[in-house]
Amino acid sequence: MDWKITVLCENTVTTPGLLGEHGFAAYVETPDGNILFDTGQGFSLVQNALRLQKDLRQVARVVLSHGHFDHTGGLLAFLGVHGPCDIVAHPDVLSERFRWMPVGKEEKPMSIGIPWREAYLTTRGARFRWQREFAEIAPNVFVTGEVPRATDFETGDPKFVIRRNGDWVPDPFLDDYSMVVKTPDGLVILLGCAHAGLINILNHAIAQTGEQRIHAILGGTHLGFSPQPQLERTLEALKKYDLKLVATSHCTGQAPIARLAAEFGKAFGFGNVGFVLLPASGH
Repeated sequence: MDWKITVLCENTVTTPGLLGEHGFAAYVETPDGNILFDTGQGFSLVQNALRLQKDLRQVARVVLSHGHFDHTGGLLAFLGVHGPCDIVAHPDVLSERFRWMPVGKEEKPMSIGIPWREAYLTTRGARFRWQREFAEIAPNVFVTGEVPRATDFETGDPKFVIRRNGDWVPDPFLDDYSMVVKTPDGLVILLGCAHAGLINILNHAIAQTGEQRIHAILGGTHLGFSPQPQLERTLEALKKYDLKLVATSHCTGQAPIARLAAEFGKAFGFGNVGFVLLPASGH
């Protein structure tokens, strides 16, 4: 199976002519059609796709990893280029989301959800295909659906909240998707922000596919916003998977990136704008 993943949107760039933004998007090429995984905020998706010669008009479907603005904000720009398109997502992707953030001398819940209402997107060509379960969306390409929270250390960032019955409560992130590509080398797992917990996601992918080998992970891990004990336990658990590549992006954080680079050595990569992942160590 021939496949290729190119990062289109990410916080940093090292190649002249590309743009960085706080967000994530990746162009996934497969023999059975191309998939856009997330859309960034919308500032750089189209420009970077043109520069990297990835034709957004040739995308068969979009997968949204979760309903934050930095992963969904580029959807309108994409639809403007592509026209009507299937959007695979969890129904919670349209929910209102907030994060406690400093405003002056205090913290307030700031809206960080998808920037548009469902009707605004559907009238412009978004055909939402709601999916809660682990599902195959193309041959050997899967979305994780709702990921069971099985580990006791992946507690996430408590500052992410939703409004429920008049109170602020922790966001359960039921919509936190990752994408799984089953290859002859093992599983390739593409992460949005891994709000469900990186180890939870890896174990879920193994359980659902029956493939024990994980060849590579690419994307955001959110370890930079999680408690320090979670980082330590995650690093300890990651070493048990015999990963050939750990390529981090977006919300991983600079300090965790440095730790991952030190721990994984040649198996570490930084998945910034323009990073390409190919089969069998061809990255």
